[in-house]
Amino acid sequence: MSDYLSFTKLFDNYPCILGEGAVIERLRRHSRLELDPYLVNSAFVYEAGKRAALESIYRQYLEIGRESGLPLLLSTPTWRASRERIEAAGYGGKDVNGDNARFLHELVKSYGEYGKKVMVCGLMSCRGNAYLPAEALAVQEAQEFHCWQAGKLADSGVDFLFAATLPALSEATGLAHALAATGKPYSVSFVVRPEGTLLDGTPLKDAIAAIDASVNPRPFAYMINCTHASFARSALLHETNSSGIVRQRVMGLLANTAALTPEELDESDTLVEEEPVSFGASVAALHGELGLKVLGGCCGTDERHIRSLALQLVR
Repeated sequence: MSDYLSFTKLFDNYPCILGEGAVIERLRRHSRLELDPYLVNSAFVYEAGKRAALESIYRQYLEIGRESGLPLLLSTPTWRASRERIEAAGYGGKDVNGDNARFLHELVKSYGEYGKKVMVCGLMSCRGNAYLPAEALAVQEAQEFHCWQAGKLADSGVDFLFAATLPALSEATGLAHALAATGKPYSVSFVVRPEGTLLDGTPLKDAIAAIDASVNPRPFAYMINCTHASFARSALLHETNSSGIVRQRVMGLLANTAALTPEELDESDTLVEEEPVSFGASVAALHGELGLKVLGGCCGTDERHIRSLALQLVR
């Protein structure tokens, strides 16, 4: 069975899919292990102590998925693993993207039968600061920049490709072209404002229409991440900047615990944490109200928030 059919079959067979919670941010908050200035956590697989810390977080999410019986989406620790950053960090001789994918596949395989309900997505993001749309690449430049990593992740055997935390239409479009060229199913995920726009001001309905019209094959679906549930709900229901088509094409949310703007989050020195039960209830409610299918966490979340969400989704 092709990768695309395997992925879509699992997606179509379940009404809800549990997303993971924060990984990088948890390492930054609670670990004494230093994040790489270029690769963040992508090189953790090469050092025993760091690899163990990474594995511990992923296993928490895998255990929650297994206990709840929900299928689970896990992202490779490759958010910043572009060729440019890999070479700058001194890992040019290693298959960083492939090694991270294999690390995650090994974990999933250890969960036996439940592992068949876990989707491993190859994670990518924009070149610059995900909160600064002014740093976004132009379409052609983005396609050329991201095609190398997209190819590496596609070759690693991930179930699908996932470009997340995207602030601007131009780079998102170029990324989509790079992902489409691999032949793998893929999803594009934006950071959005309550007014129904990307951080660069593009209305959600225009961004999705533009990518769907210009990229072949188009994304399997879209997502929203690094956005509070209340902001995502407001964006999706916005009278002029969203639409029925947007609500059909956006399949999920990986939500923050803080109802703060990206600028406020970027400048915050302290964690603004939402109580896990409240987080779980507000995120799960978007499944019933808007039909969002993939629901998980981003900044501020940990295993408590994902467990609360899972309990809400299986009620």
